[in-house]
Amino acid sequence: MALVGKVVVAQGGGPTAVINQSLAGVVLESRKFPQVTSVYGAINGVRGIVHEEFVDLTQETTHNLEQVAVTPSSALFSTRDKPDKKYCQEIFRVLKAHDVRYFFYIGGNDSADTVHIVNEQAEQANYEFRAIHIPKTIDNDLVVNDHTPGYGSAARFVAQAFIGANLDNRALPGVYIAIVMGRHAGFLTAASSIARKYPDDGPHLVYLPERPFHTDKFLEDVKAVYDMFGRCVIAASEGIQDAQGTPILTKSMEVLEKDAHGNVQLSGTGALGDLLAEMVRTQLNIKRVRSDTFGYLQRSFFGCVSDVDQHEAREVGEKAAQFAIWHNRDGSITIQRTGEYSVDYRLVPLQEVAGKTRHMPDEFINEAGNNVTDAFRYYCRPLLGSGLQSAHRLRAPKVSKRLAKAE
Repeated sequence: MALVGKVVVAQGGGPTAVINQSLAGVVLESRKFPQVTSVYGAINGVRGIVHEEFVDLTQETTHNLEQVAVTPSSALFSTRDKPDKKYCQEIFRVLKAHDVRYFFYIGGNDSADTVHIVNEQAEQANYEFRAIHIPKTIDNDLVVNDHTPGYGSAARFVAQAFIGANLDNRALPGVYIAIVMGRHAGFLTAASSIARKYPDDGPHLVYLPERPFHTDKFLEDVKAVYDMFGRCVIAASEGIQDAQGTPILTKSMEVLEKDAHGNVQLSGTGALGDLLAEMVRTQLNIKRVRSDTFGYLQRSFFGCVSDVDQHEAREVGEKAAQFAIWHNRDGSITIQRTGEYSVDYRLVPLQEVAGKTRHMPDEFINEAGNNVTDAFRYYCRPLLGSGLQSAHRLRAPKVSKRLAKAE
């Protein structure tokens, strides 16, 4: 028997370039089913649910939903709230009061945990209810998934940014350091390696949270590359840490700003890049040393979206609606790679994803811990989508000197 009632969809955590594709997928697919009486969108994620801040997406036009789908960032707005059991009880109380029978939450591992707890509340209340977690994170750190929606577009941005940074550094040689998002997982920083085309292209060094960062070894690495090429391009994750697990960034900060989850704030500051640049400048006596922090540009950059990422983000939204409404199932949608290159979507129990973090596999990181392997590049490249540009070099021969002695 069909479960009759309303749908609520919400977006949580950091925005991405394709999160609205998943939103459109849920809404448009849900509206096809006669047992769905209305489709609501929760403003500001779960915070909006507890405050009953909803918009009726049943009345949104298909055309406008399609326009919103290709617009980056979270159209319903987001939240960094990490609900505990009491918070989730309030979420369920509101959903039940509005006769919501289907709940879709687009987000990362914390969002999966929220869906899991809310679903448990419904089971305990003997309330017929379907809850689906829809994957989203530029960090690519959801377990069970081959990759996550949002990652491909952010990785494309990082790769293209490093193509430009490498060209700039080749024209005016020196040391260039770019800090990329990634607290515990280095997938996004590793995507910088896609920028390499020629043997001397950067990034020449890539540092990830999955390997301890040693200052002495870092300086040795930089010197070796600089001596070889006369320049050095470096990609480093914001979450690089020492052997004890202490973020390198915290060693330069007197006052530690923390986010809503109690984590040290790593994004939105250029402190780590400045710290590493000063090390190179003073200890290696290299004058031209520059650093950048990509920061929030990576998440919702309008001009740099992977078509593969867009299509998969749409499909995880559609599959969520199908699993919940058509098949009457709960769980977390996952992306599984099935070929070269193809994917399939599978529903797994919420507890398999909730609150867990995936890290870069060992086979993706080189033995020295200062770069990635070809296996990672093979894994990553299809996710960046079609039309990725590459740099080219002049090949014309040099003209012989007339006034100066030929070298």
